[in-house]
Amino acid sequence: MENEIQQAQAIYNMITEFFVTYSFQILGALIILVLGILVGRKVGDIVLKLCEKKELDITLSRFASSAAKLTIIVMAAVIALGKVGISVTPFVAAIGALGLGAGLAMQGLLSNYGAGLNIILTRPFIVGDTIQVKGVAGLVKEVHLAYTLLADEDDVQIAIPNKHIIGEIIHNSQADTLAEETVGISYDSDPEKAIGVIQKALSDTDGVSADKPPQVGIEDFADSSINIGIRFWAPTNRYFDTRYRANAAIFSALKTAEIDIPFPQREIKILDKA
Repeated sequence: MENEIQQAQAIYNMITEFFVTYSFQILGALIILVLGILVGRKVGDIVLKLCEKKELDITLSRFASSAAKLTIIVMAAVIALGKVGISVTPFVAAIGALGLGAGLAMQGLLSNYGAGLNIILTRPFIVGDTIQVKGVAGLVKEVHLAYTLLADEDDVQIAIPNKHIIGEIIHNSQADTLAEETVGISYDSDPEKAIGVIQKALSDTDGVSADKPPQVGIEDFADSSINIGIRFWAPTNRYFDTRYRANAAIFSALKTAEIDIPFPQREIKILDKA
């Protein structure tokens, strides 16, 4: 019993001596760390507001804000550790060794992060653009370090790992998607009149882009018809809706103008061998 009391007394004396010796250093380290977190958050908010004021891309703005906040917090943590007499050199060495091992184990993940950083800095596209890459197309909703999130008209979300974007051919049509149609008219009809009717129908269709005027012209001469090529831009988030309404408007306009859309025709000759 006496030995246990002596051990407890020794532990109590050691704890008391530790706090008497290092209490001010610990308190100072905690204050530095708390101030670092508060200042980091404040600086991060200031950087975000400054980027928004300069109308920078939202993804780049958030990245800059997070980087500024994290830098200040890490600096405060290093100072706090030094305040209590803990050297950060062994931690840096350990982190380096762990980083090397983790890097070898997570090459795919790190390549996604590297590609994401490349996208954020070079900005081949921004939120709100329509991109097509590796056979996948959609409206860019979010750009993260690991992946880019697309959405189509049905609000189906598509996550593409960033390593599959960098180094590929990217088609960027901003907020719109190109619609291409072909309609055939009979050889007895006036193609110039048909082109004017189609252009008028498109200009009256809600959703068809006015900033990028539709292109309408003779595409080719088929066996049974003159094929009129039609190209117009529609908002990506309303692409099929706009396209279907434009087709209905074109059909109705051609019918009203009495321009024939012919059926396929074949001439058959029966030869008399007698």
